[in-house]
Amino acid sequence: MKINVQATNFNVDQKLIDFTQRKIEKLYQFYDKILSVDVVFKVENTSDRVNKFAEIKIGIVGENVVVKKISKSFEESIDLSVKAAERMLIRHKELLRS
Repeated sequence: MKINVQATNFNVDQKLIDFTQRKIEKLYQFYDKILSVDVVFKVENTSDRVNKFAEIKIGIVGENVVVKKISKSFEESIDLSVKAAERMLIRHKELLRS
């Protein structure tokens, strides 16, 4: 599984990249046919404190799963995105079985 990380409007540090990779690697236990994962971090220009945006695009056989979340920190955005992606991958796997 290949994980690509991009950042828009800021420089991403290695600690955030490592955290992201650890979280995303756990998705493999729910669906083992993941081909690639693209992660995009973005800081939205708003006056609100909830401006850290994370988008996860998971390439699987046949289609892509895209999850977008925004919160106060990138870590929280990744956590929320990974949980949503888990549910989507489990649902996709169950659809393939039936």
